[in-house]
Amino acid sequence: MSYEGFQHNHLMIRKKVFAFLGQQFHIYDPAGNLVFYTKQKAFKLKEDIRVFKDESMTQEVLWIQARGVLDFGMTYDVYDQIARQKVGALRRKGMASIFRDEWHILDVNDQQIGTILEDSMGMALLRRFLSNLIPQTFHGDIQGRPVMVFKQRFNPFVAKIDLDFSGDTEGWLDRRLGVAAAVMLAAIEGRQKS
Repeated sequence: MSYEGFQHNHLMIRKKVFAFLGQQFHIYDPAGNLVFYTKQKAFKLKEDIRVFKDESMTQEVLWIQARGVLDFGMTYDVYDQIARQKVGALRRKGMASIFRDEWHILDVNDQQIGTILEDSMGMALLRRFLSNLIPQTFHGDIQGRPVMVFKQRFNPFVAKIDLDFSGDTEGWLDRRLGVAAAVMLAAIEGRQKS
């Protein structure tokens, strides 16, 4: 790995709720140290998300870039900015995500290697049609093996998300893709619920 922040099994994402003209995410390690920071600009037609080591935004670690503009089934390429290499991609499963969010994890050759799926159809429908206060949970797998859990905490005032890679005991998921997926879920799915 190119940066020690990717070594943690547990991370906590905190979304700044009232960020003016964009979204901000602080990502902390289990000891409460800031290990990643991203500030996403509002009103961009093509997603371009930069993940930095800290708020100074001087050391970029990940770059997540949409391949197109305003496509419901968009593919987002993920680049390690320190190693200067593509690590894979994430693709939102278009129309199927209307009722239950689903993402595909792709390798560097765009071959699907895994899936990130919202917890259940029933809970997903409740979130969409009754209340956006019901926290989301996503489970990620690589070839059927559990590799990550993304779980929102219930708090209407502060958006906090627990990211757990501890089920990936064999190291199937490149943590850079895992962190990028968590940022995308917090940014894209979170924006739909607000």
